[in-house]
Amino acid sequence: MFSGIVETMAQVVKIETEQTNKHFTLRNPFGEPLSIDQSIAHNGVCLTVVKIEGDLYTVTAMQETLRLTNLDLLKVGDFVNVERSMLMGGRLDGHIVQGHVDQKATCIEARETDGSWYYRFAYDSSRDMIERGYFCVDKGSVTINGVSLTVCEPDIRGDKGYVSVCIIPYTEENTNFKYIQPGTVVNIEFDILGKYLSRYAAILNNK
Repeated sequence: MFSGIVETMAQVVKIETEQTNKHFTLRNPFGEPLSIDQSIAHNGVCLTVVKIEGDLYTVTAMQETLRLTNLDLLKVGDFVNVERSMLMGGRLDGHIVQGHVDQKATCIEARETDGSWYYRFAYDSSRDMIERGYFCVDKGSVTINGVSLTVCEPDIRGDKGYVSVCIIPYTEENTNFKYIQPGTVVNIEFDILGKYLSRYAAILNNK
């Protein structure tokens, strides 16, 4: 379980393909040792540390994870947002994030707005997806590339959903949002509470 408060960025130093899986080796940016089996969110994707060599660690993404996320687009040298799992008893500064990315979204607008940054994203939508809670509500929470953000200007038109977010300069500088531009593919995780409520409502309506 995560909070969507990105700790730092990790740089990809090696990518290996094994059958339908990909092994990503990254440089440890946390300033303290990691451990095997530790869970770390990478661009919002919960992955398990499977290997440690000095200041490098390796995680593995399976085929389904690669299909649903932007990890398959990573190249050596890219930076990913990373967050270690939450500590019980700590403050929840963001919102409840599972690290289970729902789908990819594409940036369609990115601009500076008098000291902050504005981004708008488009994602696939359908009645079935809406019934499963794959949509956004104004002032709700959404996770984009592992960053917990407040929703503004949500919309659904035809087979596309849209969501905008505004971020402060600190977030822009300390996450890979600074590399996002129109056409960039990001990971999106919708609010788990909203998904439960939407699914429950769909079940009641289908009785």
